[in-house]
Amino acid sequence: MAESDIDAVATVRVRGWQKAYRGLMPQTYLDGLSVEEDAERRREFFSRGLGDVVNLVAEDGTGEVVGWSCFGPYRDRDVPPGDAELYALYVHPSRLGTGVGRALLDETRRRVAERGFPHLRLWVLEENRRARCFYERAGFGADGGAETYKVEGAAVPELRYALRLPAS
Repeated sequence: MAESDIDAVATVRVRGWQKAYRGLMPQTYLDGLSVEEDAERRREFFSRGLGDVVNLVAEDGTGEVVGWSCFGPYRDRDVPPGDAELYALYVHPSRLGTGVGRALLDETRRRVAERGFPHLRLWVLEENRRARCFYERAGFGADGGAETYKVEGAAVPELRYALRLPAS
């Protein structure tokens, strides 16, 4: 991902949230998401430097960004250090089911394994059946981690999934 991709990535992320989390989070929250505000947050992040975080984009045949993933070291302290975390993977809603998400996940997994991480972990909304099936088909499974956070006062439970990576 290049800095010039930020506006397109913000669009993919916001539209992805609005589609994927409809009925799983308060609609007022989803309706209030702003592509412009998300892009501004990403610009600030880019200006500070990426550190160990890797952002990937998927483009269609015309060069339009249609998907985005982001990964880096696992952030929580509830598992031993040394694992990677898939922080985000979103596909533009108009491209769902076209293989874009799978291609992004495959490339993410390849790059994570290349860096020698033993596991790739991620958090998925418990009620997001589509995403859970997607990750399960790719070999991920729930590892027992669970947490709930609040969105506009609503409880949103998440499950942690993990995938063991081949030793490099």
